[in-house]
Amino acid sequence: MTHAQERVKARPRVRLKVLLLVVCSLAFLAAADLIYSTIHTLSRLEPIEAQRDQWQRPSAVLQALNLRWGETVVDLGCGSGYFSLKLASAVGPSGRVIAEDIRRLPLAFVLMRSLKRGERNIHVRLGTSEDPRLSSSRADAVLILNTYHEFSSPTTILDHVRQSLVPGGRLVIVDRSPRPMNGAVQFENHAIAWDSVENDLRHAGFEIVGLDTRMIADDPDHESWWLVAARRP
Repeated sequence: MTHAQERVKARPRVRLKVLLLVVCSLAFLAAADLIYSTIHTLSRLEPIEAQRDQWQRPSAVLQALNLRWGETVVDLGCGSGYFSLKLASAVGPSGRVIAEDIRRLPLAFVLMRSLKRGERNIHVRLGTSEDPRLSSSRADAVLILNTYHEFSSPTTILDHVRQSLVPGGRLVIVDRSPRPMNGAVQFENHAIAWDSVENDLRHAGFEIVGLDTRMIADDPDHESWWLVAARRP
C-alpha cells in the first residue's frame, strides 16, 4: 500500500476523532454552564428569601398549620423549597415533608438545598396538573401557598388533597387577592378571591376552621394576601 493510499484510509479516523473532540468540548461547556447557572441561582435564593421573611409572615402560616414533631406535611406547589425547609424544622427529624411540584427543576433545587442544610426529612414528589400523586390518608397537613390560582382544575386537586389527609387533617391555603381597579375588581391570572376558594373547599367536603382575609395587607408589589384554614372531617 502506498503512502497516498494510507493517508486516504486514515482520513475517516481523523475526522471521527475531530468530531468526538468537538462533541466532548461542547458537552463540557454545556455542563459547566449548567453548573454555573445552578450555583448562581442557589446563591440568589437565600437573600431573596430573607427579604421574603420580612413580609410573607411564615410564622403565621406555620401557626395555622399547627404542626407537631413527627407529623407528615405536604408542601403542594413547593417551588424551590422556601416553605419546605421551614416545614422540615417544624416537624423535626422524625417528621416527613413531601415537597410536591409539577416541574423537575424546582424539585432538583429542593433536593440540593435540603442536602446542603442537612434536612433529611424532605422528600420530593413530581406531580401533574391534575394529580399531585399523594398517598392516601398519610398527611397530617397540607400547605398550598401562592399556587391555588394556577390550578386548571381546583376541584380535582382538592379531591386528591382530601384523600391524602388523615381524618382531622389540616389544609392551609394562602394566595393573593385580586387588585381593585377603578372601583371594579381586576381578576388577574396570579390572584384569586378568598370567597371563591372557600366555596371550593366546602364543596370538596372540607370544614372551614380559620379565615384571615387580610393576612398580608401590603406586600412589596402592593398586593394583599389571604389565608384560609380547613380540616378534613
